[in-house]
Amino acid sequence: MWQKSHGKIPITHSKSKGIYMKVIQCNATTNDANSYLINDSILIDTGLNGERLAREIESHIDLNKLELIILTHCHYDHTAAVPLLVELSGAKVGVHRADGAMLADDMGSVSTFFGQKAPAIEPDILYEDGDMIKLDEIEALQIIHTPGHTPGGICLYEPFSKSLFSGDTVFASGGFGRTDFEGGSARQLTESIEKLAEIDVETLYPGHGPVIKSDANRQIQLSMRASRTIW
Repeated sequence: MWQKSHGKIPITHSKSKGIYMKVIQCNATTNDANSYLINDSILIDTGLNGERLAREIESHIDLNKLELIILTHCHYDHTAAVPLLVELSGAKVGVHRADGAMLADDMGSVSTFFGQKAPAIEPDILYEDGDMIKLDEIEALQIIHTPGHTPGGICLYEPFSKSLFSGDTVFASGGFGRTDFEGGSARQLTESIEKLAEIDVETLYPGHGPVIKSDANRQIQLSMRASRTIW
């Protein structure tokens, strides 16, 4: 787990090419996975504590405005709060096709690592590489399949603001996801990071740790070089 800095919840605004994107980082002051509320209607990952996350989201919006929960991968620390959030909001759940069946599997979700049973999650949407997600009716967020940490790990890229939501594929300071859980592959993870290194990224929103607000490409390059040493 990662220790986040205490303080005000980070809120980022960007507008370019007619696309407006507001990002609110949730779970920002606890040892939990990061969650990101985008344009008051899309949530990327939920972390572990549904009640706490629901209160945090409700400090910004009515929960019934939440329309979509996107999971960057199937691991419990990113998905445990999904059932409660769906119950409270009615939001749909999307995940990459390769991780869909692993969400409710104790081994695949690594819930046993946390001493828990896998949450009962039935995804509504199964993504593929290259799928697009709309922001305010404009197709803006691109799904990038980045296997290695899990078979169906994804990142989401918004090209106009050059923002990347990287899940557990890459973190700040050369960090990257571990590959020793079920379905992990060091070779695939390195190839996924090499793919990300070809993208122009200014802002990095990782699944754990701090947000990188400038020159995120440098952080990805560090992760790529480090990952090449593990296989």
